[in-house]
Amino acid sequence: MRVAGVMSGTSLDGIDVAIVEIRGRRVETIGFTSAPYPAAVRRAILGVSNCPTHTADLSRLNFQLAELYARAVLAAVKRYGQVELIGCHGQTIFHEGRSNTLQIGEPAVLAERTGVPVVANFRARDIAAGGQGAPLVPFVDYLLFRHPRRTRVALNIGGIANITVIPGGCAPEDVVAFDTGPGNMAIDALAREFSGGKLNCDRGGKIAASGKVNRTLLDDLLRDAYYRRKPPKSAGREQYGVEFIARLHQSAAPLRDLAATATVLTAATIAIAVQRAAPGPADLIASGGGTHNPQIMAHLAGFLPGVDISSSSDHGIDADAKEAIAFAVLAHETWRRRPSNLPSATGARRAVVLGTITP
Repeated sequence: MRVAGVMSGTSLDGIDVAIVEIRGRRVETIGFTSAPYPAAVRRAILGVSNCPTHTADLSRLNFQLAELYARAVLAAVKRYGQVELIGCHGQTIFHEGRSNTLQIGEPAVLAERTGVPVVANFRARDIAAGGQGAPLVPFVDYLLFRHPRRTRVALNIGGIANITVIPGGCAPEDVVAFDTGPGNMAIDALAREFSGGKLNCDRGGKIAASGKVNRTLLDDLLRDAYYRRKPPKSAGREQYGVEFIARLHQSAAPLRDLAATATVLTAATIAIAVQRAAPGPADLIASGGGTHNPQIMAHLAGFLPGVDISSSSDHGIDADAKEAIAFAVLAHETWRRRPSNLPSATGARRAVVLGTITP
């Protein structure tokens, strides 16, 4: 079955579309495209995320995003060929694990514009079953990266960073996964501020490289109880959005120093998580936008000297496309009426079929 996976993450980079061919448990990537959000849309999403907002704004944006998703899918289909199913994560507006979650991007519009069935709203069923609603990608990490003998840790550095620990030869119920803390989110916000809105990220880690780490601030940030809490656990813009940036500014450090500090925080919290969840020899397989930031990756290598770090691209899975690929696979499982959450990762009481289908 040929499936399109659509992902727009907390970093608000834009819309990723991966087209994959799924035969049994074999997943082949046919193609990948990425379309940046228009600046006005990015501002609108930030304007309704984790803050008081008007229901009219939320409703309009729900439909507007779906139109953008449809254009992105149709462009990918024109380039790589028709699909039979679409899996769309949607744009997360608010998330409280075990309690509630909201992703927008109306699936009915996407189905109508493309003429293809859509699976969406993946997180809600896991939460209804007592889970965090995140992370959901570990099911796919297990399928793609498990090894008969070696422990592998799949790392994704998006707006939030998360890991999936896959012990050698393990069963699905032995997989542990959780959000480690900030990924690119705080760094991106500081880059926009530093550049007066001209940059959406710290391209090449240049801003952080020009600054100095504020050790006092870093030590204070690392005392956050979240990093010591046992999984399952998840994080989002609620922890690392506007309030977090305001906390950084309370240090009165220059912006370039804040960027340097936030960059080390991302690497340090990932390393802490890896050391605790996979204390023995392990392979770290990284994906996501953060893999393009040499400052993050260099700090990560320094914090984890005994860990072999590679990119998911080295294993045949495009590092930028992995999460879009994941939601194509999750949609396929839903279409086949098969559970695809991992209770060991989300804390759900049981494995459940995720999402809703719009024919």
